[in-house]
Amino acid sequence: MHASIILKVLGSLLMLFSLLANIPPIIVSFIYGDVMYPWFFGSMALIFGLGALLFFSSTQNKKELGTRDGFLIVTLFWSVLGIVGCLPFLLSPALDLSITDAVFESISGLTTTGATVISGLDQLPKSLLFYRQQLQWLGGMGIIVLAISLLPMLGIGGMQLYRAESPGPVKDNKLLPRLAETAKALWYIYLSLTIICAISYLLAGMDLFDAIGHSFTTIAIGGFSTHDASLAYFENPAIELVAIVFMFVAGINFALHFTSWQKRSYRHYISDPEFLFYAFLLILISAVTVSVLYFSQIYDGAFESLRRGVFQVVSFATTTGFTTADFNSWPLFLPYILLYAAIIGACAGSTGGGMKVIRILLIFKQGFREVQRLIHPKAIIPVKLGRNAVPDRVIESVWGFFAVYVMAFMLMLLALLATGLDIITAFSAVGACINNLGPGLASVSATYGDLPGTAKWILCVAMLLGRLEVFTLLVLFTPMFWRR
Repeated sequence: MHASIILKVLGSLLMLFSLLANIPPIIVSFIYGDVMYPWFFGSMALIFGLGALLFFSSTQNKKELGTRDGFLIVTLFWSVLGIVGCLPFLLSPALDLSITDAVFESISGLTTTGATVISGLDQLPKSLLFYRQQLQWLGGMGIIVLAISLLPMLGIGGMQLYRAESPGPVKDNKLLPRLAETAKALWYIYLSLTIICAISYLLAGMDLFDAIGHSFTTIAIGGFSTHDASLAYFENPAIELVAIVFMFVAGINFALHFTSWQKRSYRHYISDPEFLFYAFLLILISAVTVSVLYFSQIYDGAFESLRRGVFQVVSFATTTGFTTADFNSWPLFLPYILLYAAIIGACAGSTGGGMKVIRILLIFKQGFREVQRLIHPKAIIPVKLGRNAVPDRVIESVWGFFAVYVMAFMLMLLALLATGLDIITAFSAVGACINNLGPGLASVSATYGDLPGTAKWILCVAMLLGRLEVFTLLVLFTPMFWRR
């Protein structure tokens, strides 16, 4: 590994983040006159100064990044960013947060988890609310993907970063021959969807500030809102419908969006096995949820059951975390089926969290193959996605991911129980954070503010594990990683 090149890349990314994260809230502060701009200027200066110090300490280094360098940079970047991103929360006189709470809020935003320790959002300055929403938007696609297009100017190859950052079981696919073009293509799609979503919210009845803020967290599948009541604040079916549509769209593999846009055809969606399974799961879970709500007479009539049920299923299954109902008090198994839907998560290559639909689909297919092998022990039965056989190496990596995911989940669950939390709170908190969902059950259905400080730090690790898809972070703790 090359320490100097790692510091150089980390420094450049921090300088980029300092500008992207703080300049827009400064503009919002001037527009609304909330006098918060000095704190954002201070945050920008501190982060930019730290980045410049790291960058200029190694400006003469022209070496190429190795694979291990890429993993270390990605992990360091999200960890460091989560810490420095807390500065506006910590410096602001409008909030009284401890360092633990400020870091928790920052990491939750950047990892698009949406778990919050802040209450009284409706009374906060507009610029601070905008900063929270923007954190999720920047974290959604990943600032590293954006920065890939800048790395060639620094004499640094970006492929290693892309492999470490990209979600999903297969890391090496590129939409375009050059990596910088891939990054730009992804961001054009991401930005276009955000603009269309904001306009749709505006037409549905939101004001301009809320429309922009919620478009950030809808496309990022983050779930932060500018109101304590989340989207329930608006009590507007049209707004909820817009959210459902764009949460569903943002949960689809962005490579599919790009291919369909480039070919001007929707056939790629209906021929993609992961997309079809994703849509099937949403329809199935929605049907079960709406049926239970209707026959339990929780809401008046079929329309209210459909409205509340479908919204919460799409919000949880895509790991967005918006709420329009008190799902924690729903009958029977419904709160848990929502949490399990979040564990499955959205599609690989999307801004969503969870284990990813493609992995669950491959686990099902592999399980079915093992049943067939019991009947025909000598048969060669390939696992297929569509017409293509999936290499056994990919199947092995999926099962490896599943095993490590379960072990990490169990260890963090035990750690939270050791802090004194009850089993429902601890289980749902780990599930909500490692899957980048946000709201949990029992004591964490609304905010995480009442949890012990130790529990919050454990959940910070869970959020980073989820954002980096477990292996990217855990690989740093293996002796082989540090051997020359």
